[in-house]
Amino acid sequence: MAETDRDRVQDTCETSAEESARLHFIREAIEEDNRAGRFGGKVHTRFPPEPNGYLHIGHAKAIWLDFGMAQDYGGQCNLRFDDTNPAKEEQEYIDAIMEDVRWLGYDWEDRLFFASDYFDQLYVWAVQLIQAGKAYVDHLSQEEMREYRGTLTEPGKDSPYRNRSVEENLNLFEQMKNGAFAEGECVLRAKIDMKSGNINLRDPVMYRIIHAPHPRTGSKWCIYPMYDYAHGQSDSIEGVTHSLCTTEYEDHRPLYDWFLDALGIFHPRQIEFARLNLTYTVMSKRRLLRLVQEKYVSGWDDPRMPTLRGMRRRGYTPEAIRAFCEAAGVGKRATTSEIEMLEHYLRQDLNKRSPRVMAVLRPLKVVITNYPDDQVEEMDAVNNPEDPEAGTRKVPFSKVLYIEQDDFMEDPPKKFYRLAPGREVRLRYAYFLTCQEVIKDDLGQIVELRCTIDPATRGGDAPDGRKVKSTLHWVSAAHALESEVRIYERLLTNPDPGALEEGQDFTDLINPNSLEVLPTCYVEPSMKDAPAGSFYQFERLGYYCVDSDSTPDKLVFNRTVGLRDDWAKLQKSS
Repeated sequence: MAETDRDRVQDTCETSAEESARLHFIREAIEEDNRAGRFGGKVHTRFPPEPNGYLHIGHAKAIWLDFGMAQDYGGQCNLRFDDTNPAKEEQEYIDAIMEDVRWLGYDWEDRLFFASDYFDQLYVWAVQLIQAGKAYVDHLSQEEMREYRGTLTEPGKDSPYRNRSVEENLNLFEQMKNGAFAEGECVLRAKIDMKSGNINLRDPVMYRIIHAPHPRTGSKWCIYPMYDYAHGQSDSIEGVTHSLCTTEYEDHRPLYDWFLDALGIFHPRQIEFARLNLTYTVMSKRRLLRLVQEKYVSGWDDPRMPTLRGMRRRGYTPEAIRAFCEAAGVGKRATTSEIEMLEHYLRQDLNKRSPRVMAVLRPLKVVITNYPDDQVEEMDAVNNPEDPEAGTRKVPFSKVLYIEQDDFMEDPPKKFYRLAPGREVRLRYAYFLTCQEVIKDDLGQIVELRCTIDPATRGGDAPDGRKVKSTLHWVSAAHALESEVRIYERLLTNPDPGALEEGQDFTDLINPNSLEVLPTCYVEPSMKDAPAGSFYQFERLGYYCVDSDSTPDKLVFNRTVGLRDDWAKLQKSS
């Protein structure tokens, strides 16, 4: 398994996220180019997603890096869709990707491009390579091509079609373009070196035949460029200076360079960085698709999914994700960040900005026997202690309240300081409360507490200076809004879902308790018009987000993250 942030926690403690951002090797490479006058001191990057799926947290790192480097050096970053496979691309994904990039806080301005914008120029350049004797049409089948390609330890061998004349190749390539051949019947290959130690240079495929209409070009083309051919040339056309890729493309860089040099066109610099890995998380499109198709989750925006849509629905903020990417750093070596680290930056952001409210998830009825039946008071409650300008709100208080079931024990152990028979506690913003009587149903289950308040303690403090050891949150039964709350846990039970035993499938790691739905919860009346996507701290419980399933009659909340910060404790102990 890759090195984790736990292994690197000491470095994390000693080096701030800001310092890490300044020190990483891509920044050093850009500054080296600027000192040398390469690219005229300009920095121009691009984010090139394929429009065949939804973005996830791994893409967020690439977006942060591509757009962030351009911003930091006063440059520009393009959004370019690699739409070279019409069989898998949909407008739905294009729209979703643009929405996600904007949500993360980045703007490509007027630089929205598609690889399909360059199909005519890419075809012209392919003809140029054929004319230079550097590309040929090959009729080997896929199976034969694999056989001829060789292995990592054995060289490949030349295709019998490799030495066709320029004229024959030009004629065949035009026939390919005109639809004369079936899919898989032939391809256009670069003519490089079948004995190269880099298997990517063993005459890679440049064009394949796909008889499918393209969402943007219609039926104009039935040949489509491979990513390795389209990638560098698209960068060149757009004037990209620094093409940032993940390390699986490092072995492809010689091919990237070969095409640009063979064509004699503007040559960007490709730089590779390690992709983001996260504990308890799968990010392969194939596995994420299985989660959706096999109904382990409700869809691509299920709050348990690592997609940006799912994280947004759960209550993650773009600020927290960007801070996490910065803290995780940029390197060449594969590492795995702990999800607790991501949650730490989420808590940091939400703690600063979340309004505080009181909500009761598992209600227990409390009747205050010495409080008038028809009296209602309004208690002053602080909206956010981290933000004095957030002010206060009024919270109704009445004879009948709800508190959390877990905040009462009839026969408490020694270190349980919350409510118990005869014990006094503080009600947040209200009064000292003492339990006098426990009411049970026929099955012996506690259904109600009869309690009294000390009227002199209004506001939460006793004039005689006596102290209580616990403060409870509550809501007024007559005023609270009935709501549904969805409690999310890890979707997978193993921090390294890639480390499977023989015969084991990653779906064997699905946590059967990853979602608990609480249909009858109660929240303050101040939340009546809370819009979908708004986030709150439920006092003493955690951070929660209003879900899009909410209706005017019933709010639905997703638990974003609990209050406990394991990552901060780990840093402190280290």
